[in-house]
Order: sequence, then structure tokens, then C-alpha cells
Amino acid sequence: MGSDYKIPYKIYLEESEMPTHWYNVRADMKNKPAPLLNPGTLQPMTAQELGGVFCDELVKQEMDDDTRLIEIPEEIRNFYRMYRPAPLVRAYCLEKALGTPAKIYYKFEGNNTSGSHKLNSAIAQAYYAKKQGLKGVTTETGAGQWGTALSMACAYLDLDCKVYMVKVSYEQKPFRREVMRTYGAEVTPSPSDTTEVGRKILAEHPGTTGSLGCAISEAVEVAVTNEGYRYVLGSVLNQVLLHQSIIGVETKLAMDKYGIRPDIIIGCAGGGSNLGGLISPFMGEKLRGEADYRIIAVEPASCPSFTRGVFAYDFCDTGMICPLAKMYTLGSGFIPSPNHAGGLRFHGMSAILSQLYHDGYMEARAVEQTEVFRAAEQFARVEGVLPAPESSHAIKAAIDEALKCKETGEEKTILFGLTGTGYFDMVAYEQFHNGTMTDYIPTDEDLQVGFDGIPKFPGNLQ
Repeated sequence: MGSDYKIPYKIYLEESEMPTHWYNVRADMKNKPAPLLNPGTLQPMTAQELGGVFCDELVKQEMDDDTRLIEIPEEIRNFYRMYRPAPLVRAYCLEKALGTPAKIYYKFEGNNTSGSHKLNSAIAQAYYAKKQGLKGVTTETGAGQWGTALSMACAYLDLDCKVYMVKVSYEQKPFRREVMRTYGAEVTPSPSDTTEVGRKILAEHPGTTGSLGCAISEAVEVAVTNEGYRYVLGSVLNQVLLHQSIIGVETKLAMDKYGIRPDIIIGCAGGGSNLGGLISPFMGEKLRGEADYRIIAVEPASCPSFTRGVFAYDFCDTGMICPLAKMYTLGSGFIPSPNHAGGLRFHGMSAILSQLYHDGYMEARAVEQTEVFRAAEQFARVEGVLPAPESSHAIKAAIDEALKCKETGEEKTILFGLTGTGYFDMVAYEQFHNGTMTDYIPTDEDLQVGFDGIPKFPGNLQ
């Protein structure tokens, strides 16, 4: 019941124990994630084609399905040392409050100024852009965590940073926006009138509050039309999940150090970066038949790509200028309700995680946001950390699983990812406390609008 403190509250690896390699889970997947397709030819994208959008080294990482371990450059490892290794925390106080025999652990990724796990990939992508001799990078951001992380990384490496921020978040989270500007980023609410695709979206959807798909389209357009710029992305892509694997590798090293084996591993799921990063080495063991874990992806009921989406090739952006990715998707035209305050608002899901889910290696559930914030508040009051709304989806599921253990008496070990802090999300917390936060679950008719926009060609949408 959380009364024996044989395991420290916080487990830290020594700096000398930090991982030197990222783990590429694709190397152990029997069914590899489907390749990105050129939307014009419907043929797999070549490295040369992708090189017009992404940095050269990142293109190699994106397309590498076979190399299990990829060395982390020393310059990136040195940057990581400013805030890594990140702690693995035993949630003794939460266990006691729940009265559960379950043992609950969380990997805390909020110990850096950006406030989230996003910095793990931001510094890697900025490093490769700098190494290639580029002037700067463009990107999109939803809740603002990725934009904040990338602005930090670009400031450190003296790169220009242009961020297109989903309009509803730009308006709801001014402080997150100002952190980006403090680090030198140019932040534009999306959709905007600064790009051709933005103007088109505004004409077709006057007054729209935006979506990640809209912001991606604008960021990609700016990257490909400005010499010396490339586009970078904070989630979804194979390369991003590769960089984020440092979360899971560190977690497993820390657990192995104390002889801890998780029964259930839980992560919030939007595009897939933190979930993919947390589960990667555990999933590798599962794929190789060395161990078994129950892995749960938790997504918002208002943007349910896993639980109500379809597994098909779709555009990653609303403007339909990006390559096609095979993923669980709600359609690139799907725009989450503006009352959805918890991030995780991308219409699709990582191709890696989509394939693993499709093959039955993990499960998914959708939760409503008032329940998510109720779990966040409960966690904050006993564990002393104000969690990001995104992370709180995982907290909600962890609490539910711990209460099931209370009912059955099973002493299961639960691990979840606490991806960041919620100090820039106080408008959402205010809405919850004032009772003005509402739950929105899209109807089948709402979802069908997005599905109707999914590309139709032989073999897709079977």
C-alpha cells in the first residue's frame, strides 16, 4: 500500500549511465510501418524528394527500418546533460490516496524550461539543421510545448525559428507564446494570411480556430519556398519517435537497476512521440518474444484517432501538400472542437504506433476531458506536480488501473509517462474549476466529414 520505502521516491541514473544510442523499434517489427507516399504518383517517397522538406540526416533516420541502435552525437548528449537523466518517480502518495496495492511509477519529463519531453527531439533536429549549414527551420505547434522546445534548441544553436501555432492555442496560451518569443522565435497564429495555403483555408473555413493539420501546411509551405530552411516536426514521424526513445531506454535502465518490471505501461497519445518514446525498449522485448507487457495508449474522446479512426493512407496536413502516411486517422480535414483544451489534437497517429496497434501489440482508450482534469487535480494535490493536460490522460488511465487492482487485490506495477508540466495551461484549469469546461464527443456524422476527405485509390480504405 505504498508504505514500504525500499524503492527511492526518485530514481536517477548516474550521468555516466546515460544512454549513448537511440533505439529504433522498427528494426524489431515484423510488419514495418508503411512508407510515406508521394501524393502525386502514389509511389514511396525517395530520399531526394524528402530532402526538399527535411534535413538530410533526418531523412536517413526517417527511412531506416533496420538499424536497431543509432548513436546519439556527442553534441546532443552534452545538451541532454543539462536536464537528463530524467527521474523515474515512485508515486507513493498517490498509491496511499487510492488505497491500492498497485505500485505506480512515472517517468517525469518536465524538468527543463520547455516543460516537456519535446526538447529531446527538438535539439536533435536543430542540431542536424545546423550541421547541414541551414539558416533556420519552420514548424507547427498545438498546445505550444513543441514550439517552446524548438525555440530553445534554435536559440542554443543560433538558428532562425518560425512557428505556426494553432490559433485557438495562440489565443488561450499567451504565456507559452511569449516563452517562444523570448527564445527568438517568430510565432504566427494558424491559419494565417501569410501563406497561400493559409489564405485558402481561411476562405473555405471563415472563423476557424485552426488545427495542427492547418499549421503543418503553412510551416511546410514556408520551408519549401525559402532558401536555407527546412521543416521539422515534433511528433508522428519515425525520426521523432527515434529521438524520444531516450525516455524509454532511461526508464528501463532505471527499472532494471532496482529489479522493477512493469505489468502495465501507459502513455497519452496525440501524434505518438511520448508514447512511442516511453514504450520503445519494452515493445522491443515484446516484439522479440523476450517479455510481455500490457501497453495502453490514451487519447482524448474529442480527437479519437485510434479508437474511432480508420487505418489508411492520409495527408498529414489540412492543405494536402505533405506526403501520405498510413496511419489511424480521422481525416486531414478534421478540426477538433475549440473547447478541447488538452492538446493531443492531431487528426492522425504515428505510422509506427498505428502498425503496432493494428497488429495487436497495444490497446487504446479514449477519455473525456473533464475526467482528465479531475485526475490531474487529484494527482497534483498528492504528488506535488501540476501535470500538463496531455500527461493527465495517462494519469487518468493509471488511476483507473490502480483502482481495478484495489478491487481485485492484484499487486500490479503500473508505469506511465508524465510528459510535462501544466503551468502554461492555467486557462484550461480555470475553465475546469469554474465549471465552464464541457466534454465534446464527435458524432459519427462529424467524423464522416473527415473520412470523406481521405484519398481514395486502390487498396486504401479497405
